[in-house]
Amino acid sequence: MSNLKRPAEEAFDAVEGLSPSSKKSRIDDYDKSLTPASAIANGAETREGSNEEKAEQTNGENNSNEVKDEEDDDLEAGEEVEVKAPIRQAAPTEGYDDLYLDTIDRNVLDFDFEKLCSISLSNINVYACLVCGKYFQGRGPKSHAYFHALDEGHHVYINMSTQKVYVLPEGYEVKSKSLDDIKYVSDPRYTRQEVLDLDRKPHVSRTLLGKEYVPGFVGMNNIKDNDYLNVIVQALSHVSPLRNFFLLEDFSNAPELVKRTSILFRKIWNPRAFKSHVSPHELLQEISLRSNKKFTLTQQSDPVEFLSWFLNHLHLGLGGSKTKPHSSVIQHIFQGKLKVESQAITARADQVHDRLRFEEAADVQSSVSRFLLLTLDLPPAPLFQDEQERNIIPQVPLTTILAKYNGVTAQELNAQRKRYRLQHPLPPFLVFHIKRFSKNKFVSERNPTIVTFDARNLDVSPYVEPDPNSHQHGEPIWYDLVANVVHEAVRNKEDVADSVGEERKTWKVQLRDKATDEWVVAQDLFVDKVRSELLYLSESYLQIWERRREPPPGKGKGKA
Repeated sequence: MSNLKRPAEEAFDAVEGLSPSSKKSRIDDYDKSLTPASAIANGAETREGSNEEKAEQTNGENNSNEVKDEEDDDLEAGEEVEVKAPIRQAAPTEGYDDLYLDTIDRNVLDFDFEKLCSISLSNINVYACLVCGKYFQGRGPKSHAYFHALDEGHHVYINMSTQKVYVLPEGYEVKSKSLDDIKYVSDPRYTRQEVLDLDRKPHVSRTLLGKEYVPGFVGMNNIKDNDYLNVIVQALSHVSPLRNFFLLEDFSNAPELVKRTSILFRKIWNPRAFKSHVSPHELLQEISLRSNKKFTLTQQSDPVEFLSWFLNHLHLGLGGSKTKPHSSVIQHIFQGKLKVESQAITARADQVHDRLRFEEAADVQSSVSRFLLLTLDLPPAPLFQDEQERNIIPQVPLTTILAKYNGVTAQELNAQRKRYRLQHPLPPFLVFHIKRFSKNKFVSERNPTIVTFDARNLDVSPYVEPDPNSHQHGEPIWYDLVANVVHEAVRNKEDVADSVGEERKTWKVQLRDKATDEWVVAQDLFVDKVRSELLYLSESYLQIWERRREPPPGKGKGKA
């Protein structure tokens, strides 16, 4: 060790301006990690004044702090380390209220899909990024939205439940009026006067790209095979009392099916939409869950079966009862009473003519049942053309198949002969199901018969049992068509002469615009006008008729 020592160039006492206190300070502050030899060597270097010594002391302190930080990083995983909380702001910095708002891209915003975090798939406390449109959970320092803001530089987020907008990672709320259009598209709200004007005043709106559309008559996305649901939702959204109920009431505490139905209805009638179509994805997911995947977006289903399921579950979701009549808005609008007379049929042998003879029992059993829709039976389609090669596509008037409910025409079923007749009071809306499809053990058949009708002035008084207390006998009861769901058969492959292609069902709906008294046909994303005289040319499958309000006394009766 003695060989490593070398004498200093000059003695410490000989250095001018160096006091004993400064020597002590320098000795106490030297880096203890150095070896004795290196310490002596460093101490023997030329010194150029106290200012440089102070700078060296400062650097030494910084170095020691860095060493401590490295030592803290090497702590065992089990030890808790105090982490400094990130800087959060309760409000934006003064003068920077609109910071990051210019990064919002309204063209990518689509609030129709189910509110699930794109990473955790959770539906709790979901935020939408207003820059890329993705959903993320939470906005705290450890949330997915927070990390997305740091990784991608997307800073503006909206809470899908409260419609409040926040800037991340700072965490403060933005209260700019320029974001009101986004909040309205996410959750449209209407005043009572706005709802009353929907059927009175024609209104044309424009999308972000300048495309014109009419609120209430917008396309609906067919994700795969959910057009059966699209036509039912479109039709129900034009039943005025039901639409007004879902547009005005608060369903924040209602079941999820009712809540999502209300949101979709409000988006269909949105006058300030960014796009001219909506997607039923959010409602479809809830329906698939509640129906045990009976109705899904990947498999075609029957619109009438879905309508029956949908109305009954909405009725229960709105607090309706299974036994008490008119306990929800669904029953108030669609439910009616039907008188059913049944007679048993017995077969007896006719020995004279050597054949069986069917006789009706003398006793007639009468009962009253309630209905939400009425089924109309089509006559069998002819197997062959007539001599003049007509009746290729048979036709039948709507009043002819309505005769099933005149109380005279009998229907035979399960050894019983039944007669039906409507009873007062009639519901505000009548739903007709024109039965086109029949199944047996071998094949499913479609009846292509065309049902002819006039879109206005359907008189149902011949099919209603007279009741002087409810309606004057002999006076007509007028109903007008609101929506007409039609079926269209499409072949999956080319129809070659030698082979018949398999048919695929597609659905579209014809809707009446009460503000302009014009008709619109909607099929998935396509919306176009159609003349009322041509409505019956399609294969009608489901119709919704609205009872015309009777004029006040003294202002005329009959057709209004």
